[in-house]
Amino acid sequence: MAVSLKPELFEGMRFDFTKVLNQKFSLSHSLFMGPTEIPSQSAETIKIPTAHYEFGANFIDPKLMLFGRILTDGRLNARVKADLSENLTLKANAQLTSEPHMSHVMANFDYKGKDYRTQFQLGNGALFGASYIQSVTPNLSLGGEVFWAGQHRKSGIGYAARYNTDKMVATGQVASTGMVALSYVQKVSEKVSLASDFMYNYMSRDVTASVGYDYILRQCRLRGKIDSNGCTAAFLEERLNMGLNFILSAEIDHRKKDYKFGFGLTVGE
Repeated sequence: MAVSLKPELFEGMRFDFTKVLNQKFSLSHSLFMGPTEIPSQSAETIKIPTAHYEFGANFIDPKLMLFGRILTDGRLNARVKADLSENLTLKANAQLTSEPHMSHVMANFDYKGKDYRTQFQLGNGALFGASYIQSVTPNLSLGGEVFWAGQHRKSGIGYAARYNTDKMVATGQVASTGMVALSYVQKVSEKVSLASDFMYNYMSRDVTASVGYDYILRQCRLRGKIDSNGCTAAFLEERLNMGLNFILSAEIDHRKKDYKFGFGLTVGE
C-alpha cells in the first residue's frame, strides 16, 4: 500500500519531542489534545474531548531494535525487531491494557531466501498464520497465505501477486474471506508519486476506490488522497529548521459530515 493513501492523520493538537542520549538510545515525549470518537449505533459521529501524555524509550542497534511507549491511561505498547541470523528476523508487538480482553501480543518470524520469503505468525487468541512469496521473474512475485483464529473459529486462505519496476509497483490480493484488493503506485519523478487502490468484498458487496499523491518539495512533504466514499484527506510536513517540523492534518468525510483538522510540532530527529 502506498504511503500517500495512508498518511498519519490526526485531529486536534500534537507535540512530539525526541531526545537522543547516545548513538543507540533515545527518549521521546508526546502530548496530544483532541476529540476521540466513541462507538455509536446512529449515523452521526460522537466525539468526546481527550488529552494524554506518552513517554517512550528507544534502543536501536544494527541487529536489535526496541521501542516502548506508555500512556497516562495505563496502556503500554512495545515493539521488538531482532535479527536472529543473516536470514531470520523476529518481529514482536505487544499492546497491554488494564481493560479485560483488550491486550494483544503478536510475533512474526520472517525468513528471507535467495528468491523467496516466508513468514510465520503467532498471536494471542490462538492466532496462527503463514505466508510465502516467490520471485518468478526479476519483476514478478507470486505468493499465498493461510491463517487460523482459534478464539473466533475463523480461518482463511489468500493469494497475492506483485509486479514492480524502477518506476512502478502493482499488487493484487484475493482471499477466501471475500476481500479483493488491487493497488498501483507510479513514480512520476524523483519528487512526485501517484497511487491508487481498489478494494471489493464480494460477500458484503462493499466497494472502495482511492487515488493519492505524494509530493516532496525542498522544505516540505505533502500527501493526500480522495476515495469513492467522498472522503478527502491531506497531510503536510514542513521543515521549519533543523530538527523542527510543523504538521498539518485534514480529513473531510462529506457523506458522514465529519470534519477533522489537526496541527502539531515535532522537535528532534
